[in-house]
Amino acid sequence: MIQKLIADRLSYRGYRRKPWKKYQESVEAHYSGIAGKFLRSCSMVSLHEPLASVFFKRGGFPLDDCSRILDVGSGAGQLLTHLVKHASSDCEIVATDLSTRMLERTRKRIDDPRITFVTADLLKLPFEDGTFDCATCGWVLEYLPDPEPGLRELSRVVRPGGRILLQCTENTVFGAMSSRLWKCRTFQREELETECRRAGLSWERELWFTRMHRVLRLGGIIVEVRTAS
Repeated sequence: MIQKLIADRLSYRGYRRKPWKKYQESVEAHYSGIAGKFLRSCSMVSLHEPLASVFFKRGGFPLDDCSRILDVGSGAGQLLTHLVKHASSDCEIVATDLSTRMLERTRKRIDDPRITFVTADLLKLPFEDGTFDCATCGWVLEYLPDPEPGLRELSRVVRPGGRILLQCTENTVFGAMSSRLWKCRTFQREELETECRRAGLSWERELWFTRMHRVLRLGGIIVEVRTAS
């Protein structure tokens, strides 16, 4: 309870004070600018990128049966680098981000013919219904004041019964500090689960980087959800 009160005090609230369009523009500018240049370095220091490999190994978030994969909010390629490594050789991977500049940086770092880079808004993904077998969405939903429309859009473009890996900033003290740095909101686990169910997504299982992360409640909310069959 004390941690929640402290986290509530520390969490970034700018997304509430600005009109949606202005806030979205500020997020794009934030990542297109100097902050985006250091995103991967921060992910390496926090171990979020290297430890994410565990999700794509056997028993985590397997990709063996996926012929088309969507990575929403690819950023510096923190998840994309693992998708390239673990997806099949003939799999198509589509990487999207609101910031064209971020995609340009990632394209230079991850050169793979299976990847198509697309500048896109999560709320208006330029794909047909059921296009993808699975999707990953890391550290994106916290930039939506209301996550339900984004979750519904993810559900729309993933085939019935398809899996989605979500990573979100949790409303803990460390999560709140991160929200200040990256100008985003935080989530309570119960809150995010409710939003997923409202969007027609079943909450399958929660994942953790390591046992230590589970015990200390570190690393944010990482969960596998599934679209309706």
